[in-house]
Amino acid sequence: MKEEGLFLGVIGGSGLYNIEGAKLIRELDISTPWGNPSDAIRIIELDNQKIAFLARHGKGHRFLPSEVPWQANIAAMKSIGVEQIFAFSAVGSLKEELAPMDFVLLDQIIDRTKQRPSTFFGDGIVGHVSFADPFCIKNASLVEEAAQETTIPFHTHETAVCMEGPAFSTRAESHLYRSWGAGVINMTVLPEAKLAREAGICYNTICMVTDYDCWRENEEAVSTDKVIEYLHKNSQNAEVLLRKILKKSVKCICQCHTSADKAIMTAEDVQPQSTKRKLHFLYPEKFAKN
Repeated sequence: MKEEGLFLGVIGGSGLYNIEGAKLIRELDISTPWGNPSDAIRIIELDNQKIAFLARHGKGHRFLPSEVPWQANIAAMKSIGVEQIFAFSAVGSLKEELAPMDFVLLDQIIDRTKQRPSTFFGDGIVGHVSFADPFCIKNASLVEEAAQETTIPFHTHETAVCMEGPAFSTRAESHLYRSWGAGVINMTVLPEAKLAREAGICYNTICMVTDYDCWRENEEAVSTDKVIEYLHKNSQNAEVLLRKILKKSVKCICQCHTSADKAIMTAEDVQPQSTKRKLHFLYPEKFAKN
């Protein structure tokens, strides 16, 4: 099931549903024990690099953030050989200096989601992975180097608040998140980052600022119209940055890939066979199929 020569995956968020100029090799409809991904995974070639591309919200933007099949998306990527994911996400800014059209590289997250399955474990098998540093540190340096070769205003070492949505923040919430020192707010970095860590995939989120949320009380609050306007502009810059990233990308050797090696706490003799069969899809070396 693994795709020969593939190790890079790209997850496109709001506004980034495809990559201009990429050559389509094939589309894969993948079924996982956690259901089907948001859309077919497109295997594409861009600047002589093979990539697995997935539209997070599906073709035509069909899924609310809380409806995205998060587990299936990451499991499907893992099953075809993806080892590193660069994810793009639209965000609101919580700081004056992070202006619309700027790009932001995250290094921390605050979880304010409520309804989303955020793990592959459970159903009789307990596992815990380290999540102190949610993003791949090595690939973060690569993204920063790539951004320096563009004219895109780029910021690093920021924290995102991930909210449930789909409504945008209240003003009180926006001021609260600013008081925490967070830089941006979005609805999609979690549980994507947690699941990628459990799957042993290097993962980084590149944020595209579309608005100032609603903390600027002398201005109009964030609206869908305003967000869409900046999404189209940001998607062009995302493609520029992605090409720079691809030119620098090599297989990353880091702790992300071994994050689940010692995660399992449940004694083998009490692990349910049905759960072991599901986890075999992700960890064939750890769990027998039968």
